[in-house]
Amino acid sequence: MIQSLDTVDYIVLGVYFLLIVLIGVWVSTKTKTGEDLFLGGRSLTWGLIGLSLFASNISSTTLIGLSGAAYKDGIANSNYEWLTGVPLILMALYFIPLYLKSRITTIPEFLELRYDRRSRTYFSVITIFISIMVDTAGGLYAGAIVLKTFFPDLVIWQTTMVLALFAGIYTAFGGLKAVVYTDALQAIVLVVGCSILTYILFEGVDFSWETVKASVPEGHLSVIKPIDDPGLPWLGTLLGVPILGFWYWVTNQYITQRVLGAKDMNHARWGAILGGALKIIPIFIMVIPGAIAISLYPGLDNPDMVFPTMVSDALPIGITGLVLAGLISAILSSVDSTLNSASTLVVVDFVQKKKPDLSPGGMAKYGRITTIILMVVAAVWAPLIAQAGGLWNYLQQAFSVVVPPIAVIFFMGVFYKKAGGRAAIYTLVLGHLIGLGLFVLGQFGYWNLHFTINVGIMFAVSALIFYIAGITEADPDPEKIRLYTYRKGLTKPEGITSIWLDYRLHIVGLVLAMLTILILFW
Repeated sequence: MIQSLDTVDYIVLGVYFLLIVLIGVWVSTKTKTGEDLFLGGRSLTWGLIGLSLFASNISSTTLIGLSGAAYKDGIANSNYEWLTGVPLILMALYFIPLYLKSRITTIPEFLELRYDRRSRTYFSVITIFISIMVDTAGGLYAGAIVLKTFFPDLVIWQTTMVLALFAGIYTAFGGLKAVVYTDALQAIVLVVGCSILTYILFEGVDFSWETVKASVPEGHLSVIKPIDDPGLPWLGTLLGVPILGFWYWVTNQYITQRVLGAKDMNHARWGAILGGALKIIPIFIMVIPGAIAISLYPGLDNPDMVFPTMVSDALPIGITGLVLAGLISAILSSVDSTLNSASTLVVVDFVQKKKPDLSPGGMAKYGRITTIILMVVAAVWAPLIAQAGGLWNYLQQAFSVVVPPIAVIFFMGVFYKKAGGRAAIYTLVLGHLIGLGLFVLGQFGYWNLHFTINVGIMFAVSALIFYIAGITEADPDPEKIRLYTYRKGLTKPEGITSIWLDYRLHIVGLVLAMLTILILFW
């Protein structure tokens, strides 16, 4: 545990925070309209999109959790990271052209175009609630807890408030572009800091992979686990992880907002594939270090202390400050993203509906006010999470209730053109009710399947509901839904003169990289 930092470490942290502030101030001077605030003026390039996708997904709990899980149970939890390429490939192929050609600002808006207002409102309310009460508040609380392991004198509620204020202010005034620019910086800091830590740890075992393998239990370095594995069984990897990934990367406003703000179709697709490629990196710089730590720091009882122990013991002066900057980056990049996306949903899906004549400047004003309000709500709620006791531990499993119906109405809605508004709302409501029933049964010990397997089961149930409801209602007008469903030529790149710029070639490279991970760590 770090009791004190060297002056050089404080200088590194200070420079990092100064850069964040300067970026926020610079971008805020260029943010005038709602489109500037919510979509960065639709001017984002592929590098910024890819780096921001990577950074916004890496939270403080990711850094702590991945290394801790690798130390305690093995590297299988990294499947959530390197398999990210699967949903992002689907996004690049099918959903990016549908989203961008629809000129939508929010993902729920797409549901109204494809189905009707009911599904848009239902999905938007759920997304706002999850973004603020789960993602933002949870990110603040987890970040405060993580920082407390490094600085024991920190007070949780004060820490969450400071983090919320810092992220909330530059998000409110700089909007998505401030979020994306700071995310890009944060991504670089994360990768550089964690790479240095990995190098030093690997040096500690004389750069011998055989030494690492000899020090861990059998199966610890495998991404494929038995069906009864409590952490992540192979069936959960096959069924649940891709579906959870599809929901998170293709339908989640705070992720897809970067794609919606792309300069054009090509930049959106390149950015998505870059994001998928970057998500392969954590297995090497966040997961493998946890496995290496077994031989260097044997006998740690608390997996959450693996990362702090590695940082405090292995890193030299200055680099410690860099890695802590990366840790704080992970907290801020998650919080700023969820705040910006939630305020976008509130203003575009609800305020604009009540005030259709709202000017671009008025949209920006409402967006800033909403961001500040949501920031306060999340900051107040975050410390109370500790009082929820075991309920908070159920939230990951609760995603097996929320995710499958949403994944169905997006994925099947693009390819199955006979389903209309009634099929969508029936799938959402009935799917969530049935999933809630299984969740409750699980809490009383009557339904004990791993939650990732439940995701696969509920996806199948929701798909059946969607299909039956679709064939029992009148077919939607084909011309009305043509722009929002699959059609010939949808996956064709636009305006590409070189094969090296064809995103489909990049997809091939990403698939080969994922297959390599699977083969290496089978």
